[in-house]
Amino acid sequence: MYDSRSKSVAYFNYRRRSSSIVRVGNIPMGGTYPVRLQSMTTTPTTDTESSVEQCKRIISAGGEYVRLTTQGMREAENLRSIRKALHDEGIYTPLVADVHFNPAVADAAAAIVEAVRINPGNYVDSARTFKHLEYTDEEYAEEVKRIDERLRPLLNLCRVHHTALRIGVNHGSLSDRIMSRYGDTPAGIVESCMEFLRICKRENFREVVISIKASDTAVMVRSVRLLVQQMEREGMRYPLHLGVTEAGEGEDGRIKSAVGIGALLSDGIGDTIRVSLSEAPENEIPVARKMRDYILAREGLRTIGGRMNDGFNYVSPQRRRTEPVFHVGGENAPVVIADYNDRKRPSQADFLYCGARMPKSRKDYGGAYIVDANAWRSRPNVYPAFSFHMLSQIDAYDAPLKFLFLPCPALDVATVNCLREHPELVLILQPTQGNTIGEFRSAIHRMMNRGLTNPIVLFLHYELQQEALEDFQIRSAVDCSAVLFDGLCDGLYLADDAQVRRKSIDEATVEHTAFSLLQAAGLRRTRTEYVSCPGCGRTLYDLQGTIARIKAATQGLPSLKIAVMGCIVNGPGEMADADYGYVGAARGRISLYRGRECVEKNIPEEEAVAHLLQLLRNDGVLNET
Repeated sequence: MYDSRSKSVAYFNYRRRSSSIVRVGNIPMGGTYPVRLQSMTTTPTTDTESSVEQCKRIISAGGEYVRLTTQGMREAENLRSIRKALHDEGIYTPLVADVHFNPAVADAAAAIVEAVRINPGNYVDSARTFKHLEYTDEEYAEEVKRIDERLRPLLNLCRVHHTALRIGVNHGSLSDRIMSRYGDTPAGIVESCMEFLRICKRENFREVVISIKASDTAVMVRSVRLLVQQMEREGMRYPLHLGVTEAGEGEDGRIKSAVGIGALLSDGIGDTIRVSLSEAPENEIPVARKMRDYILAREGLRTIGGRMNDGFNYVSPQRRRTEPVFHVGGENAPVVIADYNDRKRPSQADFLYCGARMPKSRKDYGGAYIVDANAWRSRPNVYPAFSFHMLSQIDAYDAPLKFLFLPCPALDVATVNCLREHPELVLILQPTQGNTIGEFRSAIHRMMNRGLTNPIVLFLHYELQQEALEDFQIRSAVDCSAVLFDGLCDGLYLADDAQVRRKSIDEATVEHTAFSLLQAAGLRRTRTEYVSCPGCGRTLYDLQGTIARIKAATQGLPSLKIAVMGCIVNGPGEMADADYGYVGAARGRISLYRGRECVEKNIPEEEAVAHLLQLLRNDGVLNET
């Protein structure tokens, strides 16, 4: 998006992307309207009473749009009853029909509710089979023509009924046709969307919202950045819906969503958001609100100056080149620094910062220590840390690895010269104002422009009160998100500014959050990774209970990725890079996957978790305990 020097100021400072306005019932989006919050029901859409009650809970929590799964004509027709029941209670929140595989259902829903979502991957193209198909240019063009012929009637219906259209691309349901031409890439995801947008533009249909979602946050961020760039080239300014699909539940779902959505929203991209949690849908709204409000508070802050490095590619960034110092920087996975503070629990951190005093006992920790330079003496695995006021003293310390705490504005000529003379220095970079991402980016691009290759650790510090754990998770995820995806850092250090220690989040939880942020961004996996959908009316089993049982049995296996999917709409696609998959196949029936291969079909729900665990044991993944 910001690939020229003239646009660098937007890269370093919050400025919302200019988008067109779309009328979604009585709540428009885009333009200067607020970033809208939404969720999706998990009840059967044929069940009027339960769907209405869940809609009301979502709306009471602050949801401005409510999406309902609409598999067939029965569901589409019952949207009328749900909408009427809400209107009878004086509730006019717009409803969105979520349609897959059946264009006729989309046509029917367009006459009933305020918006319809269609998925380019299965609107006209056949369901994904993961088979590589060969298309000549003529055959490919003929398939695109079929989209045109089928989409135009829907656009006409939407125009007549004043219905908005969401074109929602899912990474997990790209068609075989797109895959054959573009592969499983951001370019393919974007082209899947653009085929539909070009028809909308040609037909002068403007009530269009776009979403590109993936369970892989890096794929999602890169694809949306590329989409925005491509739309600019083709003169389109449609508003965007943001979300990380299959984000999971609890801490995982919150952090993963905040990393993915936060990276884009911080760059001004996004007009409506959904945090997809494998929980009750009303739980999604407060999380989305906290994320949105935290980012929007950056609007109007002091302008941050800077010049984007000429070799940096915003749409497809590569990791910044650094000279490694031991295992920090270079091609090494980002490190984690954590506070020691007389902790009682074991640490996985690569470094523990001890301040001015080394701990008496070090037998339970296998990593290294950082101690203030004034208190440092040469010992194995103990390294000095300097403040930026101590630049002139660094030469006097004979250590192969040194750390420099540096506020972003203090990166002046003297500091640049010191970093150039001391390649053994690792920079611990500290923001000083509300636009954390902008400060980090500005300082790091200044280093890149000056040819400095010292590794950089991002230092984020908060007043970590125990009752605000969710706030800490969301804020820390947002504050490092775009910098992680830009490839600009070699480590994270989260710290506590709280003065009242007894009320603080303990050091082990803070450290765990740092590892979770890196895992959510796809940069370092230190525990089992779970991909789980939020559930909807298509979900055919107890999703939340199943996730809990699978997690309880498989924690602590960093080489393992397990997908728990409610149905087949995105299941096989979104879990394509998972090691194992657990997918709803029919009411109360489950199919198990090893990678993309289905190895067991239609297992009774009450037996399926045991079958999955036995599969893991047979494959040597789980011990026989």
